[in-house]
Amino acid sequence: MLTYRILGPIEIQAAGLPVEINGTFQRTLLAALLVNHDRLVQTESLIGELWEHNPPRNAENALQAHISRLRRRLRTVDPDQKAHRFLSMPSGYRLCLNNDVFDADIFTHALLDVRANPSSNPLEMIGKLREALTLWRGPTFGGNLGGFICQAASVRYKEYRAAALERMFEAELRIGRHNEIVAELSELVESESLNERLCQQLMVALYRCGRQRDALAVYQRMRSRLMDELGVEPSPVLQKCQLAILAHDSSLQPRPSPVHSYN
Repeated sequence: MLTYRILGPIEIQAAGLPVEINGTFQRTLLAALLVNHDRLVQTESLIGELWEHNPPRNAENALQAHISRLRRRLRTVDPDQKAHRFLSMPSGYRLCLNNDVFDADIFTHALLDVRANPSSNPLEMIGKLREALTLWRGPTFGGNLGGFICQAASVRYKEYRAAALERMFEAELRIGRHNEIVAELSELVESESLNERLCQQLMVALYRCGRQRDALAVYQRMRSRLMDELGVEPSPVLQKCQLAILAHDSSLQPRPSPVHSYN
């Protein structure tokens, strides 16, 4: 059984030990097949992923050679696997995970489960999301890798990560853990790309901690970044949050709820 990891530098593990995959072409090919695992990836798409607009003269043969090398490499490090990992078809290739582990699948399934059960115990929700978020070791694939397939997957998983963070901190605020999350949220708001939802959650957490001035300063920094980078004002939701803080709106305080018994 192999473990594939793409939520950070692309990596394979066999029996807990790292497996070296040499060359950018091999890593890109593996990444493109992984994010479409158990689905056929068209030959033309894989050629574009590896060589973009400058494919070699015999691109299909070159692709087949890379597939063969990758197949042999995985068979070498996991000789007990009897099922085929790579299926070759006239129009493309498919990677079958079989019993292998894929970190992006684990993360996605955890997020989808939380989305499907919004009324579940908030502590269980927080625990599940925090555990899933530990799978992230850095940018998807470790940064820039491949063409459209890998780049689209990077955007998709980045959005999933943002959704998981937003849901997790929403649950933390719901049960009155504003003090505990201020430092973590502050770091994320500074590092994440203009995420207004996380900014709003930080503003609420700071306000609940009695730090109204800091909450308003966070808003002003986000407004400046939005204006400088995109030329737009903050969203109506974020503006409404700022006005609520200025007015000491009671809606910003935690609502009494049975969930407080979970603390």
